Amino acid sequence: MSIQSKLPQVELSIFTEMSALAAQTGAINLSQGFPEFEAPQFLKQAVNQAINQDLNQYSPSAGRSELLNAIQMLIEKQYGLDLDAAMQVTITSGATEALFVAIQTIVFSGDEVIIFDPAYDSYAPAIEMAGGKCVHLALQQPSYQINWQQLENAINSKTKAIIINSPHNPTGSLLNQAAMQKLQDLVVENSLYLISDEVYEYITFDGERHESVLRYPKLFARSFVISSFGKTFHTTGWKMGYCVAPAELSHEFRKIHQYVTFCSPTPFQVAIASMLQQGHDHIQNLSAFYQQKRDLLIQALAGSRFKILPAKGTYFLLLDYSEISDLPDREFCQWLCKENGLAAIPLSPFYEKGCDSRVIRVCFAKYEATLKQAAQLLKQL
Repeated sequence: MSIQSKLPQVELSIFTEMSALAAQTGAINLSQGFPEFEAPQFLKQAVNQAINQDLNQYSPSAGRSELLNAIQMLIEKQYGLDLDAAMQVTITSGATEALFVAIQTIVFSGDEVIIFDPAYDSYAPAIEMAGGKCVHLALQQPSYQINWQQLENAINSKTKAIIINSPHNPTGSLLNQAAMQKLQDLVVENSLYLISDEVYEYITFDGERHESVLRYPKLFARSFVISSFGKTFHTTGWKMGYCVAPAELSHEFRKIHQYVTFCSPTPFQVAIASMLQQGHDHIQNLSAFYQQKRDLLIQALAGSRFKILPAKGTYFLLLDYSEISDLPDREFCQWLCKENGLAAIPLSPFYEKGCDSRVIRVCFAKYEATLKQAAQLLKQL
């Protein structure tokens, strides 16, 4: 039997490929972006308590009210926006589901959606499955900032939406206040929609403030804002996220969400709500926690032949290996894993047509001992 593929160009994810290679070779895995350390103890206890209290049945599709209200309070505290949680917040099974549903909500056949490469690999397939066309604009190193003239030139009568990601995976760049104002003007003037991937919103460095779309009322009026509890609470395997959008957009979003997962796991919702309600300082300490790890890795790499690119947010660091090898980045990462015992991610799969910048991504959401051991291996190259 032969089947026609809806995504004929899609192959095995580079994250799956490199993590599998790391497992086969016993290499230190700095490739896939997940924390090595434990989730907060309070959160684990709260999940167990919810399960033991038999809170194990369906939740309302949009999310349990105590979690929606806790998110509302968190957003008001962080960004000064007073939401109607019951109408504007939807709990999803991870940020990837939220991104997929938001795209399906607004993209129709023939629509164009602008994304910025290097881009998270779920954007383009979701756009194509909705019948849309993905328009790729490349960000240039080392700053990886938007070229505003290039963006304005790309907008036409078919443009339906723009997708942004700040703090940005894989580059660690941020959009500042001036950039957000420019973006707001372009979106409003051209009657576009915006999907804002903000899963690393609480991980910014050196005193930089995360400029959430939620700080810009005119922009939020046309936006879906996607967040991730997995990134915030070191629980990526729980696949818990949420989408914040104006009531009209949320209403349409929820129509599709109910047929994708219907609802997310009840015990996890109860536990996260409890942690947010308790006012734990975990979120407030997250930037400092990860900045210490970033700085440790940078210091441990001092004297290496890698050029370290700026990292203003996320838990990723980009390394330029052009002084070490002429290999394309994918081959370099395979060689690095097989011959040197360290798994990293090449940057080229984040681009529509690849790239030859000789830059790799490493994840520093690891224990100090792991980072020091990894740096020692890299310094030997």
